[in-house]
Amino acid sequence: MGTKSSAVVAAGLLALTGSTGILADEVLSPQVQAQAPRIDPKPLSANVQRGLAYLAERQLPGGGWGQGDESANIRSGEGNGANVADTCMAALALLRAGSIPTAGAHAQNLCRAVSYVCSEVEAADRDSLFVTSVRGTRVQGKIGNAIDTFLAANLLAEVRNRMADDAANARVTAALDKVLDKIERNQRADGTWEGEGWAPVLSQGMAARAVNRAAQSGAEVPASVRARTEANARGAFDEASGRFAGGPGDAGVGLYGSSASLGAMQESENTNRKREDDLRARLAEAPSAEQAEIQGELGRIEGNRRELRQARASMVEQLKDERFVQGFGSNGGEEFLSYVQIGESLLAAGGEEWRAWDASMTANLERVQNEDGSWTGHHCITGRTFCTSTALLVLMVDRTTEPLSDAVRRR
Repeated sequence: MGTKSSAVVAAGLLALTGSTGILADEVLSPQVQAQAPRIDPKPLSANVQRGLAYLAERQLPGGGWGQGDESANIRSGEGNGANVADTCMAALALLRAGSIPTAGAHAQNLCRAVSYVCSEVEAADRDSLFVTSVRGTRVQGKIGNAIDTFLAANLLAEVRNRMADDAANARVTAALDKVLDKIERNQRADGTWEGEGWAPVLSQGMAARAVNRAAQSGAEVPASVRARTEANARGAFDEASGRFAGGPGDAGVGLYGSSASLGAMQESENTNRKREDDLRARLAEAPSAEQAEIQGELGRIEGNRRELRQARASMVEQLKDERFVQGFGSNGGEEFLSYVQIGESLLAAGGEEWRAWDASMTANLERVQNEDGSWTGHHCITGRTFCTSTALLVLMVDRTTEPLSDAVRRR
């Protein structure tokens, strides 16, 4: 984000201004209503509608998206063939706008996108972390060569049991289970995954979101995978100093690591809330041999919740610093992705800090939108598909939902 843009955001947080959300004009499907956001969302603005139209018009015949046009001063020579990461980001933006594979203005776009992602996953091997044979994309090079895997799990979790028929639902479930198995097989003891790239900490954030979103959707996610992921995110925040620790995976940009850790802790909290009542009920009936284990799990949940509150408060203070908000110094897909994770956590808490952030982000992103409805990055991730999708996710963050299931399954 440029200096002028980041100054607007920082000033917004300092002033704590902004308007409350209002009910959307459009009628959402029953399934979407069942995933109600924490607050009433704003209507989709004209800027958002233009961005959605831009994405829909550029979906490729096979159902995927390529990176799209890049910044004029950065050309990778990658071409515009479909890839999983860009496809997932575009589909997630269409989902957040209110469509699902069976209803909404972009239902068919979503069906085609999900089919493309499933095809890539089905063709992948069983053991490696990768879900696609497409290599060398700009997104992979900048935030990690397994980003396709983590974004595929995010998308498939969001559409699990929401497809048009039993066969399509079974296909999504099988693909998601295969991706989750890859994620489990390749997780390191410290809760991370192989992370080549310029700022792989952002991939780690998407991995944490993936395993939690999958658990929230009812997919089987090993408790050990989630626990290690949560521990890694909590380890990046120092309770004593109230600050996020930098690391080699953040490219020296505090915004990236802080947002990834905050987002991961928030997603853990979202999953933990779904398990907490069940754990407390089990504790009352459990034999003494099991009570210690359940109490330990409840203690872990409360520990993450406590640190999340502190981390969110620390983030609010950091957002008053223009240099922190501007990230690398200009708009890039990395900045937009960071803003998504920050916004989702601030939304969960609500209040004046959230409203100020939302108002400031909205004003900034609407100002820098291209005439054709897209957004462009000016460093690193510059492709219009990724940047437009993440910018839209920021603008529609008040529509954030959690995949719902009767219970969080674990093994």
